[in-house]
Amino acid sequence: QVQLVESGGGLVQSGGSLRLSCTASGSIFSIYVMSWYRQAPGKQRELVAGFTSGGSTNYVDSVKGRFTISRDNAKNTVYLQMNSLKPEDTAVYYCKGYHSTTRSAYWGQGTQVTVSS
Repeated sequence: QVQLVESGGGLVQSGGSLRLSCTASGSIFSIYVMSWYRQAPGKQRELVAGFTSGGSTNYVDSVKGRFTISRDNAKNTVYLQMNSLKPEDTAVYYCKGYHSTTRSAYWGQGTQVTVSS
């Protein structure tokens, strides 16, 4: 079992940048497929960016070219670099770790990102 803790959220003006971090503990980080989701008020949680089991990355269309997901297995951390932020990026951002063998998913507590216009 893995525990995930997000950080790096905050208030930023439109066009600004933030870098979210998600640090894992309690298990071997490298075996988990990591991704970032977000949930805006009144909306369903959506996948923003993630790694596939093969190590490639995918992004929702609305963030392509602006967001970058990366991971540092030595630091047990996955990052989400967010540039050119827009008010519609405002949401609570969650990281998720998926263990493909046990088919178990683990979530962090979320970090709030607010983009002002």
